[in-house]
Amino acid sequence: MTRPLAALLALALTLAALPAHAEAVRLTYSNFFPPTHIQSQLAEQWCAEVEKRTGGAVRVDYFPGGTLTKAPEIYDGVTEGLCDIGMSAPGYTRGRFPVLSAVDLPLGYASGPAATAVANAVFEKFRPAEFDAVEVMYFHAHGPGLLHTVKKPVATLEDLKGLKLRATGNSAKVVQALGATPVAMSMPDAYQAMQKGVVDGGLHPVETNKGWKMGEVVRFMTQSRAVAYTTAFYVVMNKARWAAIPPEAQAAIRELNVEWAARHGQAWDASDAEGMEFFLSKGGQVTALGDGEAERWRAACAPILDEYVREAEAAGLDGKAILEFIQATLRQAQGD
Repeated sequence: MTRPLAALLALALTLAALPAHAEAVRLTYSNFFPPTHIQSQLAEQWCAEVEKRTGGAVRVDYFPGGTLTKAPEIYDGVTEGLCDIGMSAPGYTRGRFPVLSAVDLPLGYASGPAATAVANAVFEKFRPAEFDAVEVMYFHAHGPGLLHTVKKPVATLEDLKGLKLRATGNSAKVVQALGATPVAMSMPDAYQAMQKGVVDGGLHPVETNKGWKMGEVVRFMTQSRAVAYTTAFYVVMNKARWAAIPPEAQAAIRELNVEWAARHGQAWDASDAEGMEFFLSKGGQVTALGDGEAERWRAACAPILDEYVREAEAAGLDGKAILEFIQATLRQAQGD
């Protein structure tokens, strides 16, 4: 055998021994936010960044607006393989996420970045079993959830009597503690409910006035910062689909997740500013709580915190430790 022929044969054998080029892992991402919402746009950008930073090893097809799975169904959709990745809120399935739901308590949140920092810190600290069925990407959370009403301003606890207000998760308990009647429904259903008079308003962050067009149907906002809640949102992936991703790509995605959680938090504040501008442009009015009224609202909601501790402990969790950790982390994040 000639030397050139032997060299060619050796090269051919070497190439044959190499593993075939792996095809890209293709994933689906379900999100209930509408495609025009900044939180949906950020999720879509995350998909593009995943492909970029993994060198095309992972590609994600994005489905916003609940087209693949609705908000309350997204977690199960991920675990059952109806979608590979999903973004939704623990508050949409009350009682299922006892640790992360504590983040939504009315603790006086002031900003999206602070709330986002708290949500991620709680998961890292307690690693709750409620998320064992999925691979957690990251959490984010909106700025202060405030009271909005359709027909009349609310300045005192007495003004809330008889009102039906859209609320989910812990915010429903806030509504009840303040003397109104909570009505559970997801954000996509709330617009028509307020427009048709099914509910008299709701608790939601200021950004919702533009992001979900709520400023078109609500006319009054109460600056109820004393009992401002947040809503934590999760981004999770099916465990088997995560395991199918090469280790190098997994590392790139983890790095991206830290960056993107912060971006979501910052975006909540930016969209709050836009939501206020939109609300005012539609003739909306802002009502401040009078002297001593903020403390009345805080006192009215205090039993919610005690109830959380009792319920968590009944479920075998250290509710006191969870609550105290959240309060301390929030104070640090807000510089209080």
